[in-house]
Amino acid sequence: MKPKKKQGFISRFLNDGKRYPIITAVAAGLYPLLFYYTNNYKMINSWGHLGYFVTIFILIPIIVFFVAHKISGIRIFKKLQPFVLPFLNFFFFFSSLNVALYAGFSWTRTLIIFCISALLAVFLRKFFKKIIGFELLLALIGIFTLAPVVIKQLNYSKEWMTQPDAIETAVFKKKPNIYYIQPDGYANFSELKKGNYKIENVEFESFLAEKNFKAYSNFRSNYAATLPTNSAVFMMKHHYYNNGSDFTETIDARNVIVSDNSVLRILKNNNYRTFFLTEQAYFLTNKPKLGYDFCNFSTKEIGFVTTGIGNPRDVIEPFKNYLETYKEGPNFFFIEIFNPGHITNTINDSKGVEGERDHYIESLRESNKKLTELTKTILANDPEALIIIMADHGGFVGMTNTGESYTKNADPDFVNSIFSTILAIHWPNGEAPEFDNKLKTSVNLFRILTSYLSENDLYLSNLQPDESYIIINFGAPQGVYEYINDKGNVVFKKY
Repeated sequence: MKPKKKQGFISRFLNDGKRYPIITAVAAGLYPLLFYYTNNYKMINSWGHLGYFVTIFILIPIIVFFVAHKISGIRIFKKLQPFVLPFLNFFFFFSSLNVALYAGFSWTRTLIIFCISALLAVFLRKFFKKIIGFELLLALIGIFTLAPVVIKQLNYSKEWMTQPDAIETAVFKKKPNIYYIQPDGYANFSELKKGNYKIENVEFESFLAEKNFKAYSNFRSNYAATLPTNSAVFMMKHHYYNNGSDFTETIDARNVIVSDNSVLRILKNNNYRTFFLTEQAYFLTNKPKLGYDFCNFSTKEIGFVTTGIGNPRDVIEPFKNYLETYKEGPNFFFIEIFNPGHITNTINDSKGVEGERDHYIESLRESNKKLTELTKTILANDPEALIIIMADHGGFVGMTNTGESYTKNADPDFVNSIFSTILAIHWPNGEAPEFDNKLKTSVNLFRILTSYLSENDLYLSNLQPDESYIIINFGAPQGVYEYINDKGNVVFKKY
């Protein structure tokens, strides 16, 4: 009997001639909501985001559709009533998809959607209820698509963050101000001279040498993107892309980087004041709780619909203000600049191999200007500062777009273009520790610095393997692969 009742309801819905504003509204917004969450979950995994998106995708359409339906029942609007709900449904459905696809608003796209929705309302109103049924079917598929994403998040294990020793309780015997500057995509000086780069960068390299920086040749990152690299850097541990279970962004990476991690705990236990300055809100899109004492962004000013990438915000002037205000340390600054960056992500936006290389060179010059000003400012105020310039990954130069990195390629120049990163350190008094030869990959940076500052080389017993990993989707079975081994040789070994 139950199957008949179900069929009876569907039959009545399709043929009874009634209009269902609430069902029509839900059908318009539910699939776009699920689609957006499936593709952006790690950027919007907060209760605030859930409330916001349920409101704009579901609750507001319900109110608008219901009110519009009632108004269209008034005699003077009666002729428009057959078109009102179809138009609103098409308009909200495509507008919501537009937001989901582009993470933003455009008047041009909205005007196009308005015109298309009006035409569809005129020509397809007779089939409108079947279209609602199709939208609800899409939503059902969307639930099954989103479910694995949510389940993966709920089952996420933080075991990888557990330290093998008591490094988080390390007591510093020297407490210089620490300035960690991260220029996105800046390849190592050694790699810039050769391979796919072949870029002249002598002026900036000489500048750092004159300022008593020590550059570390052939240094590289352990991961191929900003979030996985930084989560490993600040936890001083490998996560192996969530132990091979996640092929996109690392789960909870933003919370790890800006909310709570081993490095921040060590610094706070040693009474460091902490600052996070960034040109973009990329680490803050899911509005995480800030574990830093100061930041040049407030999570309140970050939109619910955003990629975190827009017009860069100046970090140099705020940095100078902080230096002036907080002269007494110890202070820790994490300064993130988005030059030189990397080549374009998609083939559609690509300028070709040479065009992308030219763009990288131009952006490298901009990066050098910012790094020069930051360095001069620091040394003028703090001559014995501990300054670390270390990038998150390479610039991917030699490819048409970064998407090529997901295809197996054993060419060392190709692989090193992904992972090669600058590391240059200004050691206080020009005295580098004798064990700084262990600085080979970014995951071990802060464990080595902690050993240096605490004068306890026992922490060096638990250095992580100097291996670099990447996600491969094409040319080999999908998975996480070791691409460079701990000796610096290109390999291809499935994790």
